[in-house]
Amino acid sequence: MKKLLLATTALVAFAAGAQAADLGVPRSPVAAAVVAPAFNWTGFYLGAHLGAVVNQDRVNIPGYGALGLYTRSPTSLMVGGQLGYNYQVNNVVFGLEADLSYLAGSRTGLSGNGGAELFRVRPDYNGSIRGRLGFAADRALFYVTGGVAFHGLTANFDLPFNGPRKYNYVGGTVGAGVEYAVTNNWSVRGEYLYGFYGTKTAVFNGPVDIRPQTHTFRVGVNYLFSTGPSAVVARY
Repeated sequence: MKKLLLATTALVAFAAGAQAADLGVPRSPVAAAVVAPAFNWTGFYLGAHLGAVVNQDRVNIPGYGALGLYTRSPTSLMVGGQLGYNYQVNNVVFGLEADLSYLAGSRTGLSGNGGAELFRVRPDYNGSIRGRLGFAADRALFYVTGGVAFHGLTANFDLPFNGPRKYNYVGGTVGAGVEYAVTNNWSVRGEYLYGFYGTKTAVFNGPVDIRPQTHTFRVGVNYLFSTGPSAVVARY
């Protein structure tokens, strides 16, 4: 009986000593590296833009010989809006955007005798449906874009019985830009677009061939209907 009591007492003393020794050793913290949230560009957006358009209108009036072949480059102010959708995979952003702009430009054209302009062209609107391919560096998005472009203009030949004629063009556009998310729901951007179109023949007592090209420089702001930053990821 004495031996059993001595063995039990020794076992209890050993366990108590081991527990006391554990109390003196601090617990190792669980390693947890929290990654800073990265901005997520996925989602719909709606916005507005303003800028300037250089219209390179190439006009050919066959009846005037060399005087009837000319190019004018009037600069127009523009204002409009855009809507689109982005989808982000890692750092690559795929997008689709549609935009429409009103152009407030002056008419320019061919001058006849006495300096009066016989033929005048005035840009009316620009529009496009474009794809976007970008690289996202957190809140900064660098992208290229291209797609179908639309352009409208008004032509006028200052001869009797010739009123203004409106013409609508379908062509293509390519460009590039950069966008930056100021907050989770607001972004600002700047971009350049080159638009190229086919030739339309106006009839003013004879054929007049008009082939426009456009160089667009604009800035804009978007409201992003998205969640902003992605979920915080914890690594163990």
